Amino acid sequence: MSEIVITDNAAASRWEAVQDGQLVGFAEYVEADGVVAFTHTEVPSQFGGRGIAGKLAAASLARARERGAMVRPQCSFYAGWIARNPQYADLVVEEARRS
Repeated sequence: MSEIVITDNAAASRWEAVQDGQLVGFAEYVEADGVVAFTHTEVPSQFGGRGIAGKLAAASLARARERGAMVRPQCSFYAGWIARNPQYADLVVEEARRS
């Protein structure tokens, strides 16, 4: 098996994880006014347990930081992942930190 490649498919408003030419996971988002709202993350069960969703989160949050964007983790996976990786907590919009 080859490496998992994470890319931003801006035309589809989602980050995608691809391995051997096959989509193995994605994280959907909506972007407006300098805020990226992550709305849904999905990794099919046959690809689970490989850390794919975490790779999607790490790559997309790193890009948000590079661009100076804030994030709204509407997806429960992103909210939990950021809680477990507090180095990204400063990216979360203030109103989402309080909820």
